[in-house]
Amino acid sequence: MFAPLIRKTPKILLGVAGLIAALLLAALLLLRGSLPLIEGEFELAGLRAPVKVERDAHGRAVITAANLSDLARALGFVHAQDRFFQMDMSRRSAAGELSEVLGRGPLELDRARRMHRLRSLARQRVASLTQDERALLEVYAAGVNAGLNGLHSRPFEYWLLGVRPAAWLPEDLLLVVYTMFFELTDELARRDAMLTAMSAVYPQEYFEFLAQDGSPWDAPVIGSAREPLPVPAPSEYTLPQTIGEEVAARAGSAAPRDEIAGPPLPGSNNWALHGSRTASGAALLANDMHLGLRLPNTWYHVRLVIRDPVTGEASLDATGVSLPGTFGVIVGSNGSIAWGFTNSYGDWSDRVLVDVDPDNPERYRVADGFEAFSEFEETIAIKGADPVKETYRWTRWGPVLGEDHLGRLHALKWLAHEPEAVNSKIIEFSAVTGVTEALVLANQVGGPPQNFVVADRKGNIGWTIMGKIPRRSGYDPRMAASWAAAGVGWQGWLSPEEYPRLVNPPGGQIWTANARVTDGEWLRLIGDGGYDLGARAGQIRDSLRALDVASEPDMLAIQLDDRALFLARWRELLLAVLDDAALSQNASRAELRQLVANWKPRASTDSSGFRLVRAWRAFMLEDVFEALTIEAREADPSQSYFSNQWEGALWALLEAQPEHLLPPQFASWRDWMLHVVDVTTRYFLERYDGPLEQRVWGERNRVRVSHPLSRFVPLIGDWLDMPELPLPGDSNMPRVQSPGFGASQRLSVSPGREEAGYFHMPGGQSGHPLSPFYGVGHAAWAQGDPLPFLPGAAEYVLHLSTGG
Repeated sequence: MFAPLIRKTPKILLGVAGLIAALLLAALLLLRGSLPLIEGEFELAGLRAPVKVERDAHGRAVITAANLSDLARALGFVHAQDRFFQMDMSRRSAAGELSEVLGRGPLELDRARRMHRLRSLARQRVASLTQDERALLEVYAAGVNAGLNGLHSRPFEYWLLGVRPAAWLPEDLLLVVYTMFFELTDELARRDAMLTAMSAVYPQEYFEFLAQDGSPWDAPVIGSAREPLPVPAPSEYTLPQTIGEEVAARAGSAAPRDEIAGPPLPGSNNWALHGSRTASGAALLANDMHLGLRLPNTWYHVRLVIRDPVTGEASLDATGVSLPGTFGVIVGSNGSIAWGFTNSYGDWSDRVLVDVDPDNPERYRVADGFEAFSEFEETIAIKGADPVKETYRWTRWGPVLGEDHLGRLHALKWLAHEPEAVNSKIIEFSAVTGVTEALVLANQVGGPPQNFVVADRKGNIGWTIMGKIPRRSGYDPRMAASWAAAGVGWQGWLSPEEYPRLVNPPGGQIWTANARVTDGEWLRLIGDGGYDLGARAGQIRDSLRALDVASEPDMLAIQLDDRALFLARWRELLLAVLDDAALSQNASRAELRQLVANWKPRASTDSSGFRLVRAWRAFMLEDVFEALTIEAREADPSQSYFSNQWEGALWALLEAQPEHLLPPQFASWRDWMLHVVDVTTRYFLERYDGPLEQRVWGERNRVRVSHPLSRFVPLIGDWLDMPELPLPGDSNMPRVQSPGFGASQRLSVSPGREEAGYFHMPGGQSGHPLSPFYGVGHAAWAQGDPLPFLPGAAEYVLHLSTGG
């Protein structure tokens, strides 16, 4: 009875194999169909004149057009061909629309983002633009849609997800800019909320000690470092004898700890040297922007050229990085100026205390009486599920966030909600010819406020804030306050003439690294949004000062500097604590001491001593400030209690060793430090096999740059993601590096000498894994080997024709 089946088995197996082969071939054809066009000719409707798109061996694009409108349309086309899914995720992230294509996974993020109503605000902003500004957004969007529709198959991500891409709208360009507001500003004024909670619990002197805004590590360009405030006296504040069972239990355990000590700080390094400090006589700029690492990379390397088809003369020629979904060169050089950004960490959001009408809870107090809350309903589409409706309340200042631990209602004032906060003026940097003109333009550009550093070919350098700065009045911007009185709150915007600006300072160098750049009145105008510790900025400053005549290779050496200067005094303190008496009490301490004594003073992948010192410092910081803020944590556990400036206060405490701020379970501060030594050794011995000498930094600092779909679609990570690599670098040094965070690009260039500049970035140009440009630059980025700043010789040429 089975004989016929047995005789047919080979044919059945052959048929199954053929079916599988056919399916794999069809899948491959679908995938290949979504590869971008890089050669030949394509008819791009709407062009006024032909456009040429050249790509070098790394896929870096040179787009040459006869006018600005055609250039915008062509860039939209190229962006969509190479990066549409990335662009789509960016606009959806800002608008709270990710669940529509990814399912329920990002639903909570969508709920949080919908509160800001940025889709509606972007649509309103587009309608309010001038005709010329709106036209540029429209032609870019048309180019995007032409690029998407010009693929033979929709981008591969949509096949994996089983959805179709939606068309690009002019408002989506602004949503991509709003995404950067989320990445680079405090969209919930969390720092204000934390300081508000602390101020409600602690006496003034103790609160100011915890909330101090700097340290001796500060390295501002204007002003000086902060000396730590004195440790408050026992009469001002004494640590409770019972500091909480949870904290005591945590202090004795290594289990829940994380050796990293605080989240990575989205930001960057940039600096400029005056022409008198360089080998060429032209000013020299360097910039490496630090962001979350992903595939494809945040940036797209491009050269944009407007050339007269008759005379052959270029009226615009700018090279650098563009942000897919937006038009223009964001950071780069145009032959006359080179410019770069770091995140400013000014104060761009505030908590507002809302006084609800006791007779009508639907109203709240304003300067001239009471006003009704506004309500907005948002419908969140979810792939594979029913949509969810959410209702959000708004005040005239912004959305309602909820009540604090004292029952006070908070609303949010955030720069991104203001119509003036975004515009398209950033594209105008490509045509600027000098430092002074660039600084004036920077003060008019809309976007997340940045430290703008610029250099020109005549040797000049300058700094200012790019983005809108609110004019504040009548309140302490560090904490939540009522804005119900007349004249309190944001009172319009600073004019460009009022902005902080610096040109050609003494010494011929400007540096910024997310720390405080200035002081006095200029600092008051910018505000404090949580500046980074100044150790990284100081290391850059001192390295620049040590250069007599600088060139581009010197800039790369600073960008790759992984010397652990910040941790040197922590190593000395640790060695002093681990004296003979301490070693006799615990065998693991001796092993740790030997490794620390013989450390490599760098964040190198093979250094165990660096990692051990770093972890001990991280645990000390965590334990001390968890204990010293215990009452605030118990009063309002919803806040995240962490400050980038606690280093100064911590060191002051370790030097003074005040008994009234010592938790009762420790006999002395030395006892506390030794306890944390033991916690540190247990941390590593409980998590890993083998001795402490094997706990090298490269074991922890393993970097894997991943595609976002790796988390949502099983079994494709090895295909889409870059290989995991141990990399040197850390926070508090120029070479910022963590497993998922680091330099999203590095460049250095002198305007007019672009051919001598360098550039690299993680991943590659294309977002398609079958493209030869998918990860082509990744190894150079990881190893610190620079590629030329300018795209190389054209290996592929695509002609975009008018079709007329």
